[in-house]
Amino acid sequence: MAETASFLRYFPYEEPYDHQRDAMERIDEALADERDVLFEGACGTGKTLAALAPALAYADREDKTVVISTNVHQQTRQFIEEARAITDQQPLRAVVFRGKGSMCHIDVDYEECQALRDTTRELVDNEEELAELEAREEELLAAAQEGNEEAAEARSAVMEELEVLLDDVETLREEGNICERFHANLTDDTEEFYAWLDGNVRTPEEVYEYAESAGYCGYELLKEGMEGVDLVICNYHHLLDPMVREQFFRWLGRDPEDVITVFDEAHNVEAAAREHATSDLTETTLTSALDELGDVDDYRTEAADRVIGAYRDALAGVYDEALSVGDREAVDEEWTDLTVESETGRDDLTVAFLEAYEGPGFRQDLDAALELGETLDRRYQEQYKNGETTSRKECRVLQAAGFIDEWMTRAIAADAYPVVSVRRGDGGIYGRAELYACLPRSVTAPLFENLHASVLMSATLRPFDVLGDVLGIEDPVRMAYGEQFPEERRRTFAVDVPALFASTRDDPGTQETVTELLTDAVRFTPGNTLVFFPSYAEAERYYHRLGTDATPYLDRPGVRAQELKEEFVADDDGVLFTSLWGTLGEGVSYDGDDARTVVVVGVPYPRLDDRLEAVERAYAETFDEAAGWEYAVEVPTVRKTRQALGRVVRSPEDFGVRILLDERYTARNAAELGDYSVHETFPPEERREHIDVRPGKLKYAMLNFYVDMDAFDGTPPTP
Repeated sequence: MAETASFLRYFPYEEPYDHQRDAMERIDEALADERDVLFEGACGTGKTLAALAPALAYADREDKTVVISTNVHQQTRQFIEEARAITDQQPLRAVVFRGKGSMCHIDVDYEECQALRDTTRELVDNEEELAELEAREEELLAAAQEGNEEAAEARSAVMEELEVLLDDVETLREEGNICERFHANLTDDTEEFYAWLDGNVRTPEEVYEYAESAGYCGYELLKEGMEGVDLVICNYHHLLDPMVREQFFRWLGRDPEDVITVFDEAHNVEAAAREHATSDLTETTLTSALDELGDVDDYRTEAADRVIGAYRDALAGVYDEALSVGDREAVDEEWTDLTVESETGRDDLTVAFLEAYEGPGFRQDLDAALELGETLDRRYQEQYKNGETTSRKECRVLQAAGFIDEWMTRAIAADAYPVVSVRRGDGGIYGRAELYACLPRSVTAPLFENLHASVLMSATLRPFDVLGDVLGIEDPVRMAYGEQFPEERRRTFAVDVPALFASTRDDPGTQETVTELLTDAVRFTPGNTLVFFPSYAEAERYYHRLGTDATPYLDRPGVRAQELKEEFVADDDGVLFTSLWGTLGEGVSYDGDDARTVVVVGVPYPRLDDRLEAVERAYAETFDEAAGWEYAVEVPTVRKTRQALGRVVRSPEDFGVRILLDERYTARNAAELGDYSVHETFPPEERREHIDVRPGKLKYAMLNFYVDMDAFDGTPPTP
């Protein structure tokens, strides 16, 4: 018990809640057993500290490093605040790490940065050697002046070396591409920087500002300062991208088995991993690769030209054949998917490629193209390092050949779905080939298998068995803690309106019913109302239909939502219309008066396009037939719905109403609706709080609750 209680050293407040202490003890035991943890906790559970405290305590005992990651900026800020609170009472070396793109002082890409670093290191090495030779030359000169003939001969040899080395240094200085900031990192005394860095938990912005004023490269200093730290705060990218992860752990000076990871908002890991496992190649890149080959004198050029040219022609041919005249005119700046998958065998693009290719064998030519691409890529690196070019040229041949190689391997695999898309650019319509990842566990399973252990936490992880299957997590510890705030200060109503299927949404009677209910919800809310719909189109429909005294706000796709959110929360009688699949449904808090009521209209299933159907099939084939719909559609949709409901009632003093507008949420209709009902998909303690109400009774139920909360200024509205 004494060892277990050591985690309290990392708890920066007086006493943890009972549920927090329970969670800490269970996580500490799981880490000792090298088991992953699936940790669901509602808002107010104190998940961050409940996970961090035992992880840091265990890491201190067993010489591990803790990495906590999220894909939500607001959560990163919270991690920093919690880490600072911990360091106030317990010494802790913590680093907040961000990608190079946001921290570079001279705005170069990764390849250019690598070349600059290589050249700068070479210069510094030469300068150091030059200084050593100069010191040696002075020693030999003094000895020669005293009559030492051997010293005189040795000095002559050193002088020759000095002359050559001096020329090299001058050449690198004058003609090479050098990063002066990185040069300062390597040559200046940076102890003061690292003392400052270790003095507190510094944000990337603070590191950037310090380095900017001191003439350093803050990103490289941060990398060098990560070895042996206790805690790293970063985003998902550093863990989910296999190549980045390998470098990241190298900077930490840790093997994977010496790392404990904590994933926040872990219900998002599936989508993030899928994104990292997806790859694509545009027609413009293929054309650039062919143009690049035209300038290359190499025996492998013809082979590369045959295979890349055939793939480009096949891509153009596939989308030309698929697009009718009307379809072609409708193509805009957004990517539009075309179906190329075939139920009988290889996809249309692969078949078209094999038909278009003419040569001794596409595999032989593809191998030659890959070898040539690697040769050219090394050449471009050297040219940039040596100052022969002002920017680091990207090798399109390597990119094209690498993708074609991957396509011919993965397009027939269960984990990837082949897609061809088109969009309109300045030169007209062009295409893109994409391997859309269906099974994110291809990325996550190797990660979780190799780490010491991981804690995945969120307010909406359940059902745990689905998450474990999807991410490839074997035998995790499962723990869930429900709402911690007073139940009497919240109500969740499931309104018994006919199921709002996509096929009935255009029905005038359905629209009138929904409009009346939303009008009641807004009118009987003493403050702001959030309304979530299955799509932006539905949100806009009711934005125009609703007529109340409340100020309407419409969230639109492709428009920054943060400014809209700030306008909305500044109001005291507003209604915000948005899509459940937008950016305002999770990771955004509406505290206190920011919003009192949240409404989810319908069961907001995503649009069932070819990609989602491919994911559904992949899950059905990997697990069982029933898992397809459940894993791909129903569970993610209910998680999104639960996230939306959690936007209100964010503290013990807060209060609010949550409304589910569809009979599929009700308990009374669950048996009758059968598989259409989603009532049982919610966790049991949440289902118990759902109160079924008839449409005409919603306004009375809301009025009674808000009167009990003494929420109205003046006389309450009359039903």
